Amino acid sequence: MNRFIPALLSFFGFIHSQSSFGQTPADSILFTQANWKKTEVRPGLTWQEAHFDGLFRAKQQVNLLIFKQRPRRLKLAFASAGDSLKPTSWFGQTHGAVAALNGTFFDVKKGGSVDLIKIDRHVIDTTVYTPNKPLSEHQQAAITLRRNRMKLVFGGNNPGWDQRLKAPNVMVTGPLLMQNGQRHPLLKNAFNDNRHPRTCACITRDKRVILLTADGRNANAYGLSLPELTSLMQWLGCRDAINLDGGGSTTLWIRGQPDNGVVNYPSDNKQWDHLGERPVSNVLLLLEK
Repeated sequence: MNRFIPALLSFFGFIHSQSSFGQTPADSILFTQANWKKTEVRPGLTWQEAHFDGLFRAKQQVNLLIFKQRPRRLKLAFASAGDSLKPTSWFGQTHGAVAALNGTFFDVKKGGSVDLIKIDRHVIDTTVYTPNKPLSEHQQAAITLRRNRMKLVFGGNNPGWDQRLKAPNVMVTGPLLMQNGQRHPLLKNAFNDNRHPRTCACITRDKRVILLTADGRNANAYGLSLPELTSLMQWLGCRDAINLDGGGSTTLWIRGQPDNGVVNYPSDNKQWDHLGERPVSNVLLLLEK
């Protein structure tokens, strides 16, 4: 079995939680025992991809980028386009990155993130609140970077919690999917429960970081609900996991790969190819030290 896909542990312990979302134990076996195609992008950085004909009773396409916490040869960073929007591949190429993953939610008409972005202690965008309404789920958690270490933080429903974070690099996003090895509660709504392309980041129990894209909106890949995405993160051995912007934004770019480096199947052009990138406001980068 591939060393980066953990063996199925506590198998029967998953059955109860899966049955609530229409999943079966067979899904976990299919996922963890898949014939993953593995590429070593750089020493310590592995890209894995797999296609499934019947995961959650649907076709699915999943990409993983896997590396150790605090990688010695790589630097984790956020990047923002300010008030403009640029494809994820543009960010990767412009910053000379090894890899780039689309980031958090943004204003598709005006540009700029609608969630707080702080880069090297400089606040680029602040979280857009709706007065007299509770925070959206994507405003209640964050990815922080400090000393090249990723941390996933849950802030809750208190406006301004994100501005008090002391980490020099902050990207507010969500919903949070897992916390301390447990599934985090999710609201019942269309965004969470319907299937879409998804982007996710997690920290595993053995101190690895996994960046994931799951394609969707196509006959070749239906996409995932957030409960289904959470199950994938469980099966990958994640301790903490967080959702990022998905849908047409979902893009994973890797330097040196064909098709301008885009390795998943972005859905904005409604074609099963690598050309359908949606311009985004911000990304997560892996840079060479």
